[in-house]
Amino acid sequence: MEIKKIGVLGAGVMGSGIAQVAAQSGFEVVMRDIADEFVQKGLKNIEASLSKGVEKGKVTPEEKEAALGRVKGTTVLEDLKDVDFVIEAVIEDLELKKKVFKEMDELTRSEVILATNTSSMSITEIAASTSRPDKVVGMHFFNPVPLMRLVEVIKGLETSDETVDVTWKLAERLGKTPVLVKKDTPGFIVNRIMMPQLMEAIRIYEEGIASMEDIDKAVKLGLNYPMGPFELMDLTGLDISYFVNEYFRKELPQELKHVTPHALKAKVRAGKLGRKTGEGWYKY
Repeated sequence: MEIKKIGVLGAGVMGSGIAQVAAQSGFEVVMRDIADEFVQKGLKNIEASLSKGVEKGKVTPEEKEAALGRVKGTTVLEDLKDVDFVIEAVIEDLELKKKVFKEMDELTRSEVILATNTSSMSITEIAASTSRPDKVVGMHFFNPVPLMRLVEVIKGLETSDETVDVTWKLAERLGKTPVLVKKDTPGFIVNRIMMPQLMEAIRIYEEGIASMEDIDKAVKLGLNYPMGPFELMDLTGLDISYFVNEYFRKELPQELKHVTPHALKAKVRAGKLGRKTGEGWYKY
């Protein structure tokens, strides 16, 4: 099936960013939220982002107007009835996502793929609220969507290979670099690695070991990260960090938190220590 029109559920920071990228890539976009004030704010976000691109010479005025013309904002769910692909970007509330997917399953054509932008939650459980679990997939974009290149494509327990292939190719058409998460696990790749770092940064601050400013500075200069943990949480939203970590707390075994992985112990015991030129993870 050819994808020409993309439905985006949610007009917040992520939803409007996804809608912008899709419109800039030549797709017609229907961006829906529950209240007109949210829709209008999302449209303003897109206009402001594109205007900034014009100022920096990365977008022409003509490209800006063309992209804006491809985005329809709406509060009417039925306006997504004829879309060819759905990307859900509502808040990280599992029950809400399941409700939205049930509605989209009933509204859209049976061949339409339903993707969720969840940053941590079970694709399989979301898919169970539909009659087409083989066509439900994770498509996790990163904030800010127009700038961040990565998209995690997550395979649920029943997601078909065809669904993964279509989603992968769509991510590439959107100018993104996809990576495949082969197993539906909380946090997928990036958040599974990042969330423990963010929580540890908070603990270091709470224990009076260092200020927020110095923790951010240490991480940026010592680990060469573009942003410190507190700067990053401010950008993405403290509520997101809270919801994701609470989900991890419920879903991941606590003993995983600080136990040294067996693979690392085996490497060290074998003397395969890396050191750039020696044997490590990539040289055996």
